[in-house]
Amino acid sequence: MWNKSWSQSPRQQIENQLGAPEHLLFTSSDPEEVKSIVGRVLKPCQMTLLDNGPKFDARMHYIPMGDIALGRLRYGTEVALVPDKLEAFFLVQMPLTGTAIIDSGGRSLHSTPALASLISPEESTQMRWAADNDQFLVRISRSLLERTLVGQLGHAFESPLVFELGFAWQECQVWRALMSYLLESASKNPDILQHKLIVSQIEQLVSVTLLSVHQHNYKDHLSKNRSMIRPKHVRKAQEYLQAHAHEPIVMEQLAQIAGVSMRSLYAGFKDFLDVSPMKYLRDVRMERVRLELLSGEASSVTGVALRWGFAHMGRFSAEYKARFGETPSQSLKRI
Repeated sequence: MWNKSWSQSPRQQIENQLGAPEHLLFTSSDPEEVKSIVGRVLKPCQMTLLDNGPKFDARMHYIPMGDIALGRLRYGTEVALVPDKLEAFFLVQMPLTGTAIIDSGGRSLHSTPALASLISPEESTQMRWAADNDQFLVRISRSLLERTLVGQLGHAFESPLVFELGFAWQECQVWRALMSYLLESASKNPDILQHKLIVSQIEQLVSVTLLSVHQHNYKDHLSKNRSMIRPKHVRKAQEYLQAHAHEPIVMEQLAQIAGVSMRSLYAGFKDFLDVSPMKYLRDVRMERVRLELLSGEASSVTGVALRWGFAHMGRFSAEYKARFGETPSQSLKRI
C-alpha cells in the first residue's frame, strides 16, 4: 500500500500535493488575521514579530481528514509563539526549510528539516520560528491516540500519554512512507471524507504507526504486552465485556462464559492486564461515555453517565477528569 521510498524529496511532494491552491486556507500579511485563523484551526496563540527585515507573509494550507489533519504553515519572518496547551490533540511539526526552537514540557529542541517536534496535549510550549521556517504539520486527536493505546495495552492508563519531543522523522522510513500515502490519498481523493470507513482506516493507521515508531512513556509497556500472549479465557472475557458493556454483568456469569473458575479469571486479568475484571469493565464503560459525549449526539452528561452505570456523579466526574484531562461537561461542549 505504501511506497518503500519517496520518488521525490519530502519538500517536493508537499509542494506538489499539499501546496495545491485548493488546499490553501489563507495567505495574509496581517498578523491579527493570521493569529485568528491559526487559533481556530490549531490553538489560540500569542505571536510576537522579532525581525524587521523579511516581510510578514504568512501562508497556510490545510486538509482535514477526520481525527487527523495535514497542514503546512509559514510566517515569512522570525516570530515568537506561545500557544495555549493543545489539550485535545497532538501536533507533529516537520520543518521543510529553516529551523525552530521548541521549548515544551521542560524540554528544549532545535528543530531542523532532519528533526521534527512532537508536542503533547498537556505540555506548556513556547516556540521561536526562523524567518525561513516552513513547517509540515500533522494534527492527531488525543482521543484517537488514547483509544488506540488502550486497545494495545489491553487496559486503561492513568498518566497522560506523552511523546518524546524530538522526532527524527526523516530517518523513519515507515513514517515517511505513511506521510507519502496520506498526501497521495488527499490529492487523488478530494472527497475522501465522504467515505467514513476509509477515513477510519487512515486514522487507525496513523495512530498505530506513531505509537509504534516514536518513543513515549508507554512504549516499554507495549513491548512487554507484545511478548505476553494472553490466555484464551482472558481474551474471551475481554471480548464479552467489550460487546456487552451496556448490560448488567456479574462475576459468576463472566467466569462461566470464560470457562474457568472465578479465582482463575481474577488471576488471569491481574497477571496479564493488571486490573480486575470489574475494573476493566468500568474502564470500558468510561470510554463509551467519552465517545458518546464527543459524538455530538448527547444532550446531558447525567443521562449518558447513568446509561453506562455511573450513578455517583461527583465520583464519576472526578474519575473522568483524572483520566481524560477535562470534565465531562467540557467534553460535551467541545462539539
